[in-house]
Amino acid sequence: MKRILILISSFFMFSSVYSGGGWPQPKGKGYFKLSEWWVNADQHYTLGGLKDPNVTTGLYNTTFYGEYGFTNKFTGVINVPLLSRNVVNNLISGTTNEIITPGEAINSPGDAEITLKYGVFQHSAISISASIIFGIPLGENAGGLAGNLQTGDGEFNQIFRIDAGIPLGGNDAFSAYGNVYGGYNLRIRGFSDEIRYGAELGIGIFSQKLYVTGRYDVIKSRNNEESGAIDGSFFANNSEVTSLTGEISYQITSKVGVSASYGTALDGKIIYAAPSYSFGVFLKV
Repeated sequence: MKRILILISSFFMFSSVYSGGGWPQPKGKGYFKLSEWWVNADQHYTLGGLKDPNVTTGLYNTTFYGEYGFTNKFTGVINVPLLSRNVVNNLISGTTNEIITPGEAINSPGDAEITLKYGVFQHSAISISASIIFGIPLGENAGGLAGNLQTGDGEFNQIFRIDAGIPLGGNDAFSAYGNVYGGYNLRIRGFSDEIRYGAELGIGIFSQKLYVTGRYDVIKSRNNEESGAIDGSFFANNSEVTSLTGEISYQITSKVGVSASYGTALDGKIIYAAPSYSFGVFLKV
């Protein structure tokens, strides 16, 4: 079976970990997280949006994420997969149980992101921020015997993003907020640009020790380039996805907590039809 061109796009991966929304970090404050994220799939969405089977393929990322407020309006954000593992299982005959194609795996750092975020407008009713996100190609873009195992796409890209955060009321025991965003991903090396948008709703309960967050994210390709990825890679051109992600975070102390998330693609093109999972430990300073 021919392996499909597949993308776990930076929104499905990166937007889900992008914290803060319309609110920059206050000066001297920070949020840091070490997490494990993974997806393992035996089917995918085709170019026509239908589901087809594929050789079981997985991506596993051990990621460091951090935000720090340099001023009350200016925040720096870093998102670095310290270890990314791309795995393809053996392709086994359904009649003879013989291995047709042996499985492979590669390990390397993954593509990183550095974000500069500025608080454009801050008010009790709404907070608006503007961000530029630089994609840094630290991953392997041509691994394995056929060169189609990847932990990165090999291209520098820039995402321009606007967030609008809205507090939805609360007190010491309960709080809620909403956030909407829109962005444009400017890509090079034959990859199509992307339009991105989404929304987030968060609720804090039990004196805000427990947070439940839901995210809705959309990536639409501009389809302005036809090349950009090799056959059977993890990073495909002109991929699209509409995804939902749910996350639960619990603060064990005033500074330390744990989180877990579950994400799924509602529909897509050239992307896995399988859920993603993550578990992490975070620190607030």
